[in-house]
Amino acid sequence: MAAREEIVWRGALVYFAIGLLAVVLLVRILILQYVQRGKWADMSEKYVFKTAEVQANRGDILTSDERLLASSVPYYTIYMDTRSSGMSSDTWSSGINGLSAGLAQLFPDKLASGWKSAISEARRKGDRYFLIERKVDYETLKKVKGLPIFKEGQYKGGMVAQAEDRRIRPGGELAARTVGYLNLGSEGNEVGVEGAFDKDLAGKNGVAIKQRLTGGDWITVEGPNSVESRDGNDVITTLDLDLQDVATTALMNQLKKNDADHGCAVLMEVSTGNVKAIVNLGLQNDGEYHETYNYAIGESTEPGSTFKLPSLMAAIEDGVIDTSDIVDTGNGSVKYYDRTVTDTKQHGIITVKQVFEESSNVGTSKLIYEHYKDRPKDYVNRLYAMRLNKPLGLQIKGEGEPLIRYPGDKLWSGVSLPMMSYGYEVQLTPLQVLAFYNAVANDGKMMRPLFVTAVMRNGRIIKSYDPEVIINSIASRPTIRKAKKMMEGVVERGTATNLRNSNYKIAGKTGTAQIAKNKYGYKTNAKISYQASFVGYFPAESPLYSCIVVVNSPSNGVYFGNVVAGTVFKEISDKVYATRFFRDFKPDKKDEIKPSAPDAGNGYRADINEVLKNLDVRYRRTSDDDWVATRESGDTVSLAGIKIQEGLVPDVRGMSLRDAIFLLENTGLRVKVNGKGKVLRQSPEHGARYNEGTIVSLEMNM
Repeated sequence: MAAREEIVWRGALVYFAIGLLAVVLLVRILILQYVQRGKWADMSEKYVFKTAEVQANRGDILTSDERLLASSVPYYTIYMDTRSSGMSSDTWSSGINGLSAGLAQLFPDKLASGWKSAISEARRKGDRYFLIERKVDYETLKKVKGLPIFKEGQYKGGMVAQAEDRRIRPGGELAARTVGYLNLGSEGNEVGVEGAFDKDLAGKNGVAIKQRLTGGDWITVEGPNSVESRDGNDVITTLDLDLQDVATTALMNQLKKNDADHGCAVLMEVSTGNVKAIVNLGLQNDGEYHETYNYAIGESTEPGSTFKLPSLMAAIEDGVIDTSDIVDTGNGSVKYYDRTVTDTKQHGIITVKQVFEESSNVGTSKLIYEHYKDRPKDYVNRLYAMRLNKPLGLQIKGEGEPLIRYPGDKLWSGVSLPMMSYGYEVQLTPLQVLAFYNAVANDGKMMRPLFVTAVMRNGRIIKSYDPEVIINSIASRPTIRKAKKMMEGVVERGTATNLRNSNYKIAGKTGTAQIAKNKYGYKTNAKISYQASFVGYFPAESPLYSCIVVVNSPSNGVYFGNVVAGTVFKEISDKVYATRFFRDFKPDKKDEIKPSAPDAGNGYRADINEVLKNLDVRYRRTSDDDWVATRESGDTVSLAGIKIQEGLVPDVRGMSLRDAIFLLENTGLRVKVNGKGKVLRQSPEHGARYNEGTIVSLEMNM
């Protein structure tokens, strides 16, 4: 009986223990399932699954004809997991010599023996991330993957390659500061197009789910939280790579020749404000010139004699002087209070036009001081009306502030008026000066300089930036005409006759200014630093391009604007003449015999044939193309075909608006028109590559 009771008691104890264990397990399950669910889910995510950010590809920055200025390419950092659990001793011992020899060939900073020693020491220490090389391109990566040990893969061979995008500029330093860069560290610099259009270029990063495999490798798997990355958009700039190269080379050579500190050059389309080339070069510690600061946009200095144009235009516009008026410059010296203004040579009695052509400081200051000394606000107000005191509001950051003091300001004095008249006690950036001269070339209409024309996604324009007018007229038409004549005279008879040529006319203004050194004034250690400049446009008869060149602190004794800056201007304009609109441009000749045949214009061949037949005009056809250009020779009109090539902007110059719109819009282009009559000029120019939706601006003329 006692034995039976003991068996029952023991059985009950066992059942109780089992029941208690079951209750404990149930409670534990409930706790894990409901109370600690988040904790263990996080640990599962950490040790079995993880999320990884998928970097979006940054968009490209392109020239106006869609050549690369900046792009992202993948580069790799290569590590070795010397203690990878899948790597066998046989794989190591049989492959280390071959691996070391291969690495020595690909990365010769170490000999084969050096690589073997370094890798072996890392394996002895158990290094899981031994650095092999950074910034490895894809072709080299493929060779590394084929080396002994590494060819076994990450698990068995221990090779780890981490990809990262690297921004490259195929054009090197061409327009480097304007193309720009991002530095999102503590400084947070956002420079040029890269910075201004970062939101368009950046795209949107995605999220990938990765699962850990036995052995430690991670693979990407599908999951409900996966998000695909969206690549960035491409940005199309106004820049022309060929003209950029010419401008850079011309400025570089002149800076070296004159041992200058720095300089800049900007080439701009007159009718649109599109910047076709922009160069900023400064002397660096290595003795070479590099693009490290955007002087054209950011450096606000006293412009010197290039400011004489707005000064004289202000007086002409106010009706107090005319270009034929006389001024006595005496012996080339005049004194205002304690300040003496001088000319480089004596001019005597000359006209206002000659004052500008010869760049007379004395003549300019006398004219402005005489007519505005009792009402200086009228002079400054006229400059303000020309929009010289306002920033241009550029698409990219860093524009310098213009400075034109107002009478009554703290630093205004009795000499302010005469000093301002020829470009001192005022400050402007080179691009602000160019925008003013471009407005004169554009019959008074001031355009905002443009650097970007469109944002493109997958080859389609999703956002466009049209030419933008800042002010419709900086002065009346008569004043603009007189300003143009004065600028032409500078090259024909004045301070820039070295730029005169028989192919096309240049209009412009030289500038030679002393550079103020803060508290030291204009002279430091008995030396004066100069800023040489030339700004103007071409061809003078029908302006297409404007350009400014500024060279700071030339040190070889030659510092005049016509020589130092003007020669760079001429080299750039000659290249444009030879390769762009001027291949069809013919200067007027007074002795040319006018043809008796009418100007039939360009357009649809069938329509032109019909008109010529009705007028009983002789014509000669040399092509069966649907679109033709006409040329008059005596009493005969010749019809030459206009080739329409897919992907290239057609030539619509000389066409009626109806024909131009029909042809352009049927090739997928959009049209913007200014004026009436026939097409005088177009932008983009004919032959340029385009995408569907690109805007072509047409300038019409009766």
